[in-house]
Amino acid sequence: MTVAIVGGGVMGEAILAGAIKQELLKPEAITVVELLDERRKDLAERFGVNTAAEASDVLPECNLVLLAVKPQEFRTISGGFPKDALLVSIMAGVRIKTLASHFNHERIVRVMPNTPAAINAGMSVWVATEAVDEKQRATVRSLLDTIGHQLPVDDEEKLDMATALSGSGPAYVFLFIEALIAAGMTIGLTADEAEAMTMQTLSGAAQYAQESELSPADLRKRVTSKGGTTEAGLHELERGEFSELIKACLRAAYERSKELGEAK
Repeated sequence: MTVAIVGGGVMGEAILAGAIKQELLKPEAITVVELLDERRKDLAERFGVNTAAEASDVLPECNLVLLAVKPQEFRTISGGFPKDALLVSIMAGVRIKTLASHFNHERIVRVMPNTPAAINAGMSVWVATEAVDEKQRATVRSLLDTIGHQLPVDDEEKLDMATALSGSGPAYVFLFIEALIAAGMTIGLTADEAEAMTMQTLSGAAQYAQESELSPADLRKRVTSKGGTTEAGLHELERGEFSELIKACLRAAYERSKELGEAK
């Protein structure tokens, strides 16, 4: 398989590194298209891949093309590729119909990954056109498995939902981490102490929720003793309409994702 990764940024590198590390792709079969000369040299030295400054020099020979550029940049990409090649886009908000029109191509997979993919702990939600065959779908599953977990969906609209939840989700978690550390300091903990407790608590709780047979609601109830400290803290979150704020947060991100998609 001959592969072109158009865009050598953080997410492009994450997929490149994962695919090579797990021996899904051979470095010599990969060409990274990147405008920055220093970045091309860096990727070539570290991963042993081919590099190019122009997509038109590479695309005609590729079986798999991964678009990992910023959404506003994809229209500058020129050069056709074989009709049976697979086009995979990780660009936020760029609809399949837009890609199909611009590249005059039918075999398209659109993916919404998230930033933890940089440490192989990402969540990638994807949808494929009917023209994508089962072998190509298997390739996508394997490729995305190298950077974390993947979830295929049957409706492109769900990618706007995924953008709001898993795509933007890490930022919500980071904000909660910031707030919990700051709150810990207000009750007398040092910054280092508050950070250590917060990081392990969130990491451990997430892993516990994933591995437990109980639902998150049941796990919460098990740790909440009547009249205890957890109940007192949760009461304040409920008084501040925590759940409603999360719903509003997700709804706003979802609506904005739809707006951006319609504008492209």
